[in-house]
Amino acid sequence: MKRVAIAERPDWREKAAEFGFNFHTMYGEPYWREDAYYQFTLAQIDEIESATAELHQMCLQVVETVVDSDELLAKFRIPKHTWEFVRSSWRTNTPSLYSRLDLAYDGVNPPKLLENNADTPTSLYEAAFFQWIWLEDQINAGKLDAQADQYNSLQEKLIERFGELKAQHGFQLLHMACCQDSEEDRGTVQYLQDCAQEAGIATEFLFMEEIGLGEKGQFTDLQNQVIGNLFKLYPWEFMLREMFSTKLEDAGVRWLEPAWKSIISNKALLPMLWKMFPDHPNLLPAYFAEDRHPTLDHYVVKPLFSREGANIKIVKNGQEVARVDGPYGEEGMIVQQFHPLPQFDGNYTLIGSWLVDDRPCGIGLREDREPITQDLSRFYPHIILD
Repeated sequence: MKRVAIAERPDWREKAAEFGFNFHTMYGEPYWREDAYYQFTLAQIDEIESATAELHQMCLQVVETVVDSDELLAKFRIPKHTWEFVRSSWRTNTPSLYSRLDLAYDGVNPPKLLENNADTPTSLYEAAFFQWIWLEDQINAGKLDAQADQYNSLQEKLIERFGELKAQHGFQLLHMACCQDSEEDRGTVQYLQDCAQEAGIATEFLFMEEIGLGEKGQFTDLQNQVIGNLFKLYPWEFMLREMFSTKLEDAGVRWLEPAWKSIISNKALLPMLWKMFPDHPNLLPAYFAEDRHPTLDHYVVKPLFSREGANIKIVKNGQEVARVDGPYGEEGMIVQQFHPLPQFDGNYTLIGSWLVDDRPCGIGLREDREPITQDLSRFYPHIILD
């Protein structure tokens, strides 16, 4: 695994505009970068893929354990009035679409799970589509070896999965929603709409703020059409606490992602994994902050519901060495043994390992000058070349 400098494509910004990649620069800062790429061997990719598959199955075992326990549902801070709703989503095998594991990996030592973005993962479009276009362009321009490949079957797996949702689960029309204030979220949903439509599913977009409640307790769109299937790029931990959460169980909606994802998108997952699979090579020691636990010299404190690095802090020998502010933390914290992200040319690098349904199918890399990856951490493409 190495970081290799390369010349940018001279027309990449025009291509981004052509393909609807409108968030390649955010708040005046570059988000998509292609002045370098990360190079992996096939053996390294095999290690990432194998670890991802195994970790995912372990996470599903956590769901099975948590839904059977009132005590654990409470520990995960899932509101009591939604417990049966969450349990039912698991016990009825409500289908899922995709997720992303965040891994620390240097190409030499086993990948370590930092967290599971199982509910509302972003950086999808750039991982699935735009970095593949970059690879093809750079090979055609003679800037990359003709044998260069990429660990990336995300788009075909997404289209295939949408096809399964239509054929096996009756998804004919899929409403798709996100909040109004994020261009990145809207771009992610637009990309997923394209994939769903490629699989023959009709889609209707609306913002979360536009979802209504009909006379019979069903959720409706702006045309008062009843919503039967809804993909929402909106976190379960928000939804389960909002006023309409009392209506979730009876509304008759099939949600993507399903409500059981509220368990494995929660940082409480990490101490549960460590308890159930102690000393697993792809896990880090992790504990609920309120529980008695071994003293760690160097650790990370994470809120159960944190996103994009918010409210995370790193502590070494009792001294805080890094932190990111934000709105989370009142719900409770976990502590996880610190594991440094590998550094390449002074940048801390994080691997996002993607799954569609239960199948690993690609990676995206983010890097930052700071040790905590955040929403504006830069995205870099990758190749496989032995």
